[in-house]
Amino acid sequence: MRRASQTKPSGPHCQVAVHPRRQLAIFAAILLVVFGSLLLAHELIRRAESAEPAEPAKAAKPDPYAWQSLFDGKTLKGWKVTKFGGEGEVSVKKGAIQMEMGESLTGITYSGKPPKCDYELSLEGMRLDGNDFFCTTTFPIGEKFCSLVVGGWGGPVVGLSCVDFYDASDNVTTTFQDFKSKKWYKVRIRVTKHKIDAWLDKEQVVDLPTAEHKFDIRDEVDLSKPLGISAWCTSSAVRNIRIRKLKPDEAAPPKKKGDK
Repeated sequence: MRRASQTKPSGPHCQVAVHPRRQLAIFAAILLVVFGSLLLAHELIRRAESAEPAEPAKAAKPDPYAWQSLFDGKTLKGWKVTKFGGEGEVSVKKGAIQMEMGESLTGITYSGKPPKCDYELSLEGMRLDGNDFFCTTTFPIGEKFCSLVVGGWGGPVVGLSCVDFYDASDNVTTTFQDFKSKKWYKVRIRVTKHKIDAWLDKEQVVDLPTAEHKFDIRDEVDLSKPLGISAWCTSSAVRNIRIRKLKPDEAAPPKKKGDK
């Protein structure tokens, strides 16, 4: 009698037997991976905790010799209208301080404390109407004061007032310029213990040692101290008023001929 043939089950009900040793190897591998991950995480945490905290980035120190603006272009903050008597209206228009023509002087005076020496001052001035000085600047020289007249005595005079008791129209700094109305002119003044320099645009108009002369101001601009800008019977505008401290080499005494 023939035995019935034996067949292996097939289809979805088929099960594959896994050897116990293989199961153990897989389990051990999983444990190794988990244990290794825990060790790595622990080491990373330990290093993070022991690491010194990073120092915050140090802010860059401001340049002590950089230009500092004295006019924000919008308001008279930092300035006051000088009460000369008979002065014209002062207002801010189109980024400039506009001084209307008065009976005599119209001006502004700085309410802060400018340096007394070793500094440089710059501004731009424009004559709008009239024919006299339009951005005369009064500034300190140590414990004294002086004024750089721009366009005085009927329009053309440029110079320091006063030098050795003489006005800008009649001293060693006197020069003459042809100023056009409604044109901006750049004024720059440099004051050290040794000399006073001044420029109009790119032309140097003052180059005067201080040790050899005496300096003062006219009584009319006394209210402009310590730092002020004024116009005489003239409408004018000023803008870009800035000041900076001079570097030591800039404030050093000028070299004499033959010095290296």
